[in-house]
Amino acid sequence: MAGYRKLGRTASQRKALLRNQVTALLVNGKMVTTEAKAKEIRRIAESIIALAVKEKDNYETVKVSAKVAQKDKDGKRVKQVVDGKKVDVFDTVEKEIKKDKPSRLHARRKMNAYLCPVKKVDSSVLGKKKATKEVDVAQMLFDEVAPKYMNRNGGYTRIVKIGQRKGDAAMEVLIELV
Repeated sequence: MAGYRKLGRTASQRKALLRNQVTALLVNGKMVTTEAKAKEIRRIAESIIALAVKEKDNYETVKVSAKVAQKDKDGKRVKQVVDGKKVDVFDTVEKEIKKDKPSRLHARRKMNAYLCPVKKVDSSVLGKKKATKEVDVAQMLFDEVAPKYMNRNGGYTRIVKIGQRKGDAAMEVLIELV
């Protein structure tokens, strides 16, 4: 007996389908799919969320100084003439950043290896390439999803049966984060 559902697909197709659907579930919070797919999605999504909950606070804050170019009122870099050459003028800025400890970094890399890259589009500026932003799903899991489930031992998703699909009578379900 197999340890997973084959979903009527080859291995590569099945892996791609599950990656896409798990990513969509974690980003959007809920989705409608068939019962068999939902049960497979639940297995993977719960393990990823459990990983995020476990490593949520495993980082240290570090002060870093960085050089940042000065900009004028139009947003262009300020230039200064030194030895007959135009060079940019830089300011030194102190920042505090979160530095992952090794186990959190490993968890982040495992998540990024499985989850698909996601781009969000600003709805006010549809159709423009500059309006799209890359979403760091692993960071979203650590910052938004994991704090909700800190006091919960598993059971991060819920499957609710909707009814049979009209075309092929497959049982449709709503899978959502609790």
